[in-house]
Amino acid sequence: MPINVFDTDFTEAKIFVPEVFEDERGFFKETYSTVKYHALGLADEFVQDSVSFSKKNVIRGLHYDRRMSKFVQVLRGRIFDVIVDLREGSPTHLRWQGFYLSENDHRQLYVPPGFGHGFLALSDDVVFLYKHGALYDPANEAAVRWNDPKLAIAWPLDGQPILSAKDRAAPFV
Repeated sequence: MPINVFDTDFTEAKIFVPEVFEDERGFFKETYSTVKYHALGLADEFVQDSVSFSKKNVIRGLHYDRRMSKFVQVLRGRIFDVIVDLREGSPTHLRWQGFYLSENDHRQLYVPPGFGHGFLALSDDVVFLYKHGALYDPANEAAVRWNDPKLAIAWPLDGQPILSAKDRAAPFV
């Protein structure tokens, strides 16, 4: 089975599902291969990897860096992942789409440059992997408030959200 690619509401954003080999021991999968993903149209050069650990009800985001693409996936747990088109002049400006990603569905999300990104941890022990298309630079980092009424994101919260001070103070669009 090859890597499957699925469209999203945004032409540039894609969902990828890699080939997974499962047996009584568990599973094995390739999480990224430059050659294979480039052949599928994902030509970004990823220059930094990051991992976050979150407990249930943690919201991380909505973060963005207009220079940076992201390729993200859940290594453990389950999340609701959100992308928002923050590109001025885009026909989909300020539209958002949410995706359920988990260790069991193996789905990977490509987030293009100019999109805000965030997620809600739906389970305890969420381990989340980010591949970045640009090096982290605090001078280029920005955020939008997770509950901005103009965006009206339908977060599937089960309790009070847990946010960093930085995310609580993020501006509205």
